[in-house]
Amino acid sequence: MKAQRLLACAVAALDLACAVPALAQEGFPGGSVVAAVEQLKPGEFLWLPEIAPDGPILLIVSVASQRAILYRNGVPIAVTTVSTGRQGYRTPTGVFTILQKHVEHFSSIYDNAPMPYMQRLTWKGVALHGGQLPGYPASHGCIRLPHAFARLLYGVTALGMTVIVTDAPALPRLAPTRDPLPMADSARGGAQWHPERALSGPLSIIVSGADRRVVVLRDGREIGAAPVEFSAPVTATSAYVRRTDAQGRPVWLAVLPGEATGSNDADPDWSRFRVDPAFRSAVAAALVPGTTVVVTPDSLAPGAPVDLLDAEPPR
Repeated sequence: MKAQRLLACAVAALDLACAVPALAQEGFPGGSVVAAVEQLKPGEFLWLPEIAPDGPILLIVSVASQRAILYRNGVPIAVTTVSTGRQGYRTPTGVFTILQKHVEHFSSIYDNAPMPYMQRLTWKGVALHGGQLPGYPASHGCIRLPHAFARLLYGVTALGMTVIVTDAPALPRLAPTRDPLPMADSARGGAQWHPERALSGPLSIIVSGADRRVVVLRDGREIGAAPVEFSAPVTATSAYVRRTDAQGRPVWLAVLPGEATGSNDADPDWSRFRVDPAFRSAVAAALVPGTTVVVTPDSLAPGAPVDLLDAEPPR
């Protein structure tokens, strides 16, 4: 059965590549990502890394559809089925970073259960790993992946990589990061910028409409924060990935909600966010291909009525 499913995936990949001549240039155009996701059976996946051979990685997991899409340099290169937390062990939605990686890992909570190719999202037991996929939520909160996909994913990810877990129509929440900057500082009106706290690694920017605040993360660590004003209320969550187009020009691709557009015309209107000019300039200078921006109406403050997770490592 497993061999048949893998063969089905290979055939589907070939069919998809033949059906879309511009695949190598445009990723999954024409809604083909949606079509591919809908056709997958439990335990199946598509892995087409040649579509975008290089660039930063972003993973978006949908609890509602039990599917995930992997982006590289803003281009979707893989889709997979998943199994998230069952009733009583709900997988939290949010914006996470990979905190730890182990090829061979065993649960310290659930009877030493194997968690191959584990990639930790929280220090309280939520991780990506290979496991059984029955076609519905069945885990204790982790995100189970097909074993072969878990191995392939493990080979292309890095610590600090952004993972977005969403459950439409619920909106993503932000899991607090290691070593956060004091919220009181930015609440008093001062912008904070400390790039020395993480000199390299994936860059993520979170804009909260509820807090009227922007937070900048690099390698999973908060390196900046500032008050922000909006020309219009933030009513829905959106996410963007920065990449370069065929001409080498920077472009933002919308990846949540919907799919990457690859069009300069779809660039978000950053002018609607008013922030300290020096802070804006510092952030602009730090932008690199693969930078993720999430705009959400949710609050990021401690005590907010959302599922905030303790991302501090155990002592």
